[in-house]
Amino acid sequence: MTNIAHFTFARMPEIHFGAGKLSQLPQLIAARGTRVLLVTGSSSFVKSSRYERLTRELENAGIQLFQSTVSGEPSPEFVDAVAARFRADTIDCVVGIGGGSVLDAGKAISAMLRQEGSVVPYLECVDTKKHDGKKTPYIAVPTSSGTGAEATKNAVLSHIGANGYKSSLRHDNFVPDIALVDPELTLSCPADVTAACGLDALTQLLEAYVSSKASPMTDALALSGLEHITAGFIAAFEKGSHDLAARSHMSYAALLSGIVLANAGLGVVHGFAGPLGGFFPIPHGVVCGTLIGAATRANIEALRGDAVKHRATLGKFARAGSVLSGQDASTSEAGCELLMETLDKWIATTHVARLSAYGITPGDFPRILDKSNNKNSPVTLDRQQMQAILQARL
Repeated sequence: MTNIAHFTFARMPEIHFGAGKLSQLPQLIAARGTRVLLVTGSSSFVKSSRYERLTRELENAGIQLFQSTVSGEPSPEFVDAVAARFRADTIDCVVGIGGGSVLDAGKAISAMLRQEGSVVPYLECVDTKKHDGKKTPYIAVPTSSGTGAEATKNAVLSHIGANGYKSSLRHDNFVPDIALVDPELTLSCPADVTAACGLDALTQLLEAYVSSKASPMTDALALSGLEHITAGFIAAFEKGSHDLAARSHMSYAALLSGIVLANAGLGVVHGFAGPLGGFFPIPHGVVCGTLIGAATRANIEALRGDAVKHRATLGKFARAGSVLSGQDASTSEAGCELLMETLDKWIATTHVARLSAYGITPGDFPRILDKSNNKNSPVTLDRQQMQAILQARL
């Protein structure tokens, strides 16, 4: 059982969860003012009937709408440009409607509308200025079920290239004021996006569950999230356009994944995600989906090297295996095998791309490993073990 002597738990947004909740957005905005900046992706939501209805309702409510769209993962340059454009417009509320990248973009913009200059000095990889936490109120509305960004205090920004990076703008005050989670908005997610996002949420739940910073509170939430992954993931992938129940399971799991990662931290997969996403145009969900199986196997094998010392952690991996597979395991070892088998099966079923699909070669391993870390993994993997994870998914 996890030690309960010491832990902290971060603040959460006000959560509005359920199918059809988007209809409440105009009144939630109106409670914060009459001038709203809407940040969306560049295609699916803005082309939908829901977008037309929302903008009409905002107009009828006397709310002045400003808009910005983001394509792909947000860059510091994008955040700087949008914040500079709207800083003088006295925006009362920022609303991000989209996938994790859109939610991060909106979060960063809300944080920079009340600051002068660029976001870059505030990023963790630069860290030459400390943000005072003053922001424009922010409402996060996810349209996919992956990052859990609607419940976290950091916005991940990317500068992709040979010297690229992914780094967070982070402050306790940047947790969205409201997370409005409407599973209906995820029905149009294509199968490949559903798979990558779902495996991202699964990775966050599993890594937080076995994290060195886990607590009984995060354990309970992580296990609940994993149960909903089991109930919804494959169904959402295979028939997600008309299976609202499966989408609801996944929306809930993704929300919980954001809550637990904010409180227990993450592991080696996310230790790889920064450099991989900075150096190459590989979506974050694909990084998680393609590495979680090999990384879990590497962790379990390393823990088995001293099974007595790591009995409790191996037991947690085993319990996760029973939950995700839907099968009872008679021993801890059997439960761990169920976990690895289930992850391998799901990765194969959903056809998650390998690293080589994004131009990654063994020659890139040294610079990737130089920038990677174990984060809060339950066991520290050495460079050779970490390279083996990459090699297994090349």
